[in-house]
Amino acid sequence: VLPKVKNIITVVSGKGGVGKSTVSSNLALALASGGAKVGLMDADIYGPSVPIMFGVRGDRPMMVEVEGKGMIVPLEKFGIKLMSIGLLVDEKNAVVWRGPMASSAIRQFVTDVYWDELDYLVVDMPPGTGDIHLTLMQTVPVTGTVIVTTPQDVALADAKKGIAMFGQAQMNVPVIGLVENMSYFTPAELPDHKYYIFGKEGGRRLADEYDLPFLGQIPLVQSIREGGDQGVPIMVSDDHITKQAFKEFAAHVVRGISMRNANMSTEKLVEVVG
Repeated sequence: VLPKVKNIITVVSGKGGVGKSTVSSNLALALASGGAKVGLMDADIYGPSVPIMFGVRGDRPMMVEVEGKGMIVPLEKFGIKLMSIGLLVDEKNAVVWRGPMASSAIRQFVTDVYWDELDYLVVDMPPGTGDIHLTLMQTVPVTGTVIVTTPQDVALADAKKGIAMFGQAQMNVPVIGLVENMSYFTPAELPDHKYYIFGKEGGRRLADEYDLPFLGQIPLVQSIREGGDQGVPIMVSDDHITKQAFKEFAAHVVRGISMRNANMSTEKLVEVVG
C-alpha cells in the first residue's frame, strides 16, 4: 500500500479545538519548504478543514486512469498535494455516516487516490480516538505520529489518552513527539512579548512525563487565524516569527523520523544476521 510514499505522518489530538488542522497544514508546508515532496490527507471526515485553509473550497479533483484503474488526482496548492472529503461533497451537506462508512472513505483515500511519489504524507486525523484511527493504522504503514496539545490542563488530560492509544498493541505506531500549540500570545505591535494565556510549559511537562521528544511551541497570533480563514496558511505569509516556529517544529519531526527509520533498518539487519 502506497509504495511510492516514503513516510506517513499522522497528526492527532485528544480533543478538538487545539489547532490540529493548522499544525498539520503548516507542517506539510514547512516540510515542502525544505525541498520535500509532500501530500496532505484530511482524514477528519466529519469536520474537514483543509479545503478552507488552502483556499480550495468548491474545487473538485479530476480522475485519471492508472494501470487500468480509475484514480482520483489530488488537488495541488502551494506545492502540496491535497485530498479531503470536503473536496468530494457539498460543504452545505453534513457528513452523517456511521463508523464503517467513514472508515471506508479513509481506505479509499489510500487505495483510490493517485498520490504518486512523496517524501511525506501528512495525515490530519479526527480529534479523539476511534474507528478512523484504527482503520488507517491497520491499512497503511504509518511511520510515526505527532501529538498536538495546548497548555491548559483539560487539553493535556485528553492528550494523555492519545498517547496511550498509540501504545496499544493494535496500533503499534511510534510517537515522534508532542507539539504545544497556542503556547503564548504575542501582539503584533510587541513581537518580543509573550503572554501565557493558557498556562506555561504544560506540553513540555507532559512530554517529559511520558519520555517523549518535545517538538516545539507554536505561538497564538492573529495572523494564523486570518490566514487559515483566507486560505493562506501562515507558512506562505510574511509572518517570519511564526514561520520560524513551524520550521523548527518540522525540523524536529524530520529528525525524529530519521532516527526511527535508522532504528528500523538496524533491527532488520539484526534479524537477517541472526
